[in-house]
Amino acid sequence: MLPSRRGRPARVSAALALLLATAAAAGTLAACGDTGGLRAAGATPPARDPARLWPGLTPASSPAYDIGEVEHAVVEGVAVPGGDIRRVDPVAAVRAEIAAHPEDYAGAKAPYHETSGRMADCGQGAGDAAGRCPVLRPYYRDLTGDGRPEMTLGFRLLPEKLTAVRVYTVEKDRLVRVMSYQDAVSAVELAGRTVIVRSPSEVAGYEYRLQWTWAPDQRAMLLTSDEMLRTDDGGRHTRRPSASASPSPSPSPSGSPSASSPASAR
Repeated sequence: MLPSRRGRPARVSAALALLLATAAAAGTLAACGDTGGLRAAGATPPARDPARLWPGLTPASSPAYDIGEVEHAVVEGVAVPGGDIRRVDPVAAVRAEIAAHPEDYAGAKAPYHETSGRMADCGQGAGDAAGRCPVLRPYYRDLTGDGRPEMTLGFRLLPEKLTAVRVYTVEKDRLVRVMSYQDAVSAVELAGRTVIVRSPSEVAGYEYRLQWTWAPDQRAMLLTSDEMLRTDDGGRHTRRPSASASPSPSPSPSGSPSASSPASAR
């Protein structure tokens, strides 16, 4: 369940006030001779069954495109001291991904070559070096239900204005990536067993909201919801800077922000 937004209690109070006002008005009308009988609210639209289109169409037996629905990959070369994911170096996790995908990061023609160049500014921690480090602060929360936290990590894909979002867990003292997505990200939130990613839309007044939820049978976070929703910013949206979005690439910890708060991409 999504956390309650600020202002919800005010709306509840307003609704309660309206209810009381309605009751008071009804009492006044009754005092003036209103019998208080039931009144018709108008005709009710008839219920209709969903219409199935093209019943003779041959059902598809396999997907047309592989969009990487399931991400479950051991991250080689990254230590998990004591099997505690809080002790994993997030910068090392990103460096391991960069090393595994040189076509994306190595060389001046690679789409994210600036990300690899800025990794030298990270030192031993995420988000340091006066903001030049592309790795964002990690967040920790139990997303699998096993009582142990997972690590949600983000890093900038530069010079493209994209943000990579990754979720890692630990299996047999090995770091395992169980979610991988990148896009022009507006915000990232953790809610229950779900990771929510919000992205701007080309349509003014709307945004994309994608949700990943832990699936025990797949041992991965699966994309369970992909919606386009209205926003309250009056349509002041910027267009996506890139169309290269892809679901996968070719309790509070010490020293980290609370996992109970939304993790906004900065």
